[in-house]
Amino acid sequence: MLNFSGFLRIFFVRVAAASIVAGFLLSTGCDTTPAPGGVPQGASSAGGAGQAATVRLAYFPNVTHGVALIGVGRGTFAKAFGQDTKLETQVFTAGPAEIEALFAGAVDIGYIGPGPAINGYLKSKGAALKIIAGAASGGAGLVVAKDSGITDIKGLSGKHVAIPQVGGTQDISLRHALLEAGLAPKNKNGTVDVVQYAPAEAETQFNQKAIDAAWLPEPWVARLEKQGTATLLFDERDRWPNKQFATAVVIVSTKFLNEHPDLVRKFLAAHVESVTWAKANPAEAQKIIGEQIKDATKKAIPDDILKSALARTDMTYDPLRSSVLTFADWSRQLGYQRDDASALERMIDEAPLNSVLAEQKLAPVK
Repeated sequence: MLNFSGFLRIFFVRVAAASIVAGFLLSTGCDTTPAPGGVPQGASSAGGAGQAATVRLAYFPNVTHGVALIGVGRGTFAKAFGQDTKLETQVFTAGPAEIEALFAGAVDIGYIGPGPAINGYLKSKGAALKIIAGAASGGAGLVVAKDSGITDIKGLSGKHVAIPQVGGTQDISLRHALLEAGLAPKNKNGTVDVVQYAPAEAETQFNQKAIDAAWLPEPWVARLEKQGTATLLFDERDRWPNKQFATAVVIVSTKFLNEHPDLVRKFLAAHVESVTWAKANPAEAQKIIGEQIKDATKKAIPDDILKSALARTDMTYDPLRSSVLTFADWSRQLGYQRDDASALERMIDEAPLNSVLAEQKLAPVK
């Protein structure tokens, strides 16, 4: 079994360059022409203390990143940073590519799944990033082709099952579920063919009979259900205590946090504002999320599909620490890394968020 370092050396050597370029081609608000070192032109590092700065914000065009979509769409982030700080946004479709962009110095703050955040933290020996807030709980599930005959996890044996990207949060959830069911992927001498496709490609792959099932984030689960392409085998919330687990968290480059704590606080204040506004204004929040996803993917999501997707997703600023550490345990069990929980003690830093919450007279997260 490959250890974490060995796995990532093989995987990222093959796909890192392509993944980063693909992510940058989806970027908005900045010139994405690659520059030396994989950093886009126009995405220079934030300026020093007292200087005008640029904040590079990354997120996915998913419902689970709805807080980011709202903060960008309403202009909440840009307003919080003020006129002396430029906001640049980059849209990714998978977590490992976003982590590589952060390593390359092209991302300062990012919305991402806990799996890639954990792997990135451990790969850098805790030096590259911190988790500073939560973003979403729920909003993911396993869908199966209507004619697949699959009725439970064991039914995935001999089938082709899609995940957004190897090492991502849905990949870890799927592989752990297979482990619990006594199954294994083909690359681990098992019978389940785990394949990698961007969520937006799932419908085509189902229609072409290239896949039998897929573990996906919203709104892709609701879209496939509505279109009759696939049915929901289970909502992932049903597999967690109190139906709560982190689907998306907020990470920050440690370098950026150390150099610009003031900008991180401004971001967190805007993040909290976006969460509370979305909860108070669900109809308007849905509209903005739909518009932002359409802008990024060039595909509109019908209102009924978006409503279903949001009904299975809870926006939050709580990082849900225990669930993140559970993902870490699963990652270790799967051979993606060998570090125990002690290596993750400082990965989640709630102090900046709790300071912002105290100012807004909101209860702290733990």
